[in-house]
Amino acid sequence: MAELIAAPQAPAQIAPPAEKSAGYWRSVWRRLRRDKVAMTAGTILVLIFLMSLFATFLAPSDPYARNVANRLAGIGTPGNPLGTDDLGRDMLSRLIWGGQLSLLMGVAPVFIAFFFGSALGIIAGYAGGLTNTLIMRTVDIFYAFPSVLLAVALSGALGAGLFNAMFSLTVVFIPPIARVSESVTTQLKSSDFIEAAKASGASALTILRVHVLGNVLGPIFVYSTSLIAVSMILAAGLSFLGLGVQPPFPEWGQMLNALRNAMYVQPLVTALPGVMIFLVSISFNLLSDGLRSAMEVRT
Repeated sequence: MAELIAAPQAPAQIAPPAEKSAGYWRSVWRRLRRDKVAMTAGTILVLIFLMSLFATFLAPSDPYARNVANRLAGIGTPGNPLGTDDLGRDMLSRLIWGGQLSLLMGVAPVFIAFFFGSALGIIAGYAGGLTNTLIMRTVDIFYAFPSVLLAVALSGALGAGLFNAMFSLTVVFIPPIARVSESVTTQLKSSDFIEAAKASGASALTILRVHVLGNVLGPIFVYSTSLIAVSMILAAGLSFLGLGVQPPFPEWGQMLNALRNAMYVQPLVTALPGVMIFLVSISFNLLSDGLRSAMEVRT
């Protein structure tokens, strides 16, 4: 199976501390606002997040309520505008509630991996030498496995469940984030202002806190946002295989698994969870591309 996580792209050019000011971030926001594609993607994501957050008020019915007599109703059915699933549960309600677990499984592992991967990469990049070799070669062991295979293997070994699936996805995303972190830190370490800080007698901890973190976290964060789309797909895949969220809790991947036998009966209803996964994934990708473009500093 082809690898889902693409090779880390070259990060945006790192600006010296003088440019990492409020004016710089205002210019980033100004460039991002001019990107209509990125802003549209961001708007879609905000609406889906709000829909999931306020599912209690927006869902028209109980997502767990069954009505076997009305199973696999089509789109446009009175009282069920998006139809019903194989147990007669309202699809619109389950899609709204399913966004909570789907977004949690897609976003949380990436941001947890962002903290751990960034820490490992920054330490390896700044320290260099044996420390770099030990950290990065260990990371490469995990990076050598295809992301899908590693996620399935870890989830299968730990057992099905939400938290085990999230842990597996976190382990999958730490290596690529660590590699990007190490790359941008190594690039920054040779900068003149870092050498000047060393010459002035500043400690390594002070240099990392004052000069390194502020310059490398931006590119690392942008790269991490591009992994959320992959995380959404992997999380849905784990639930589809029965290794993620378990029934009866609504989650888009698990809903696809439950409806796969109804594909020839109600294909449009069956495709709805996949449409939501695609919409969120492509929106995160487009927003990440917009952020990367907006943060590029041309000299």
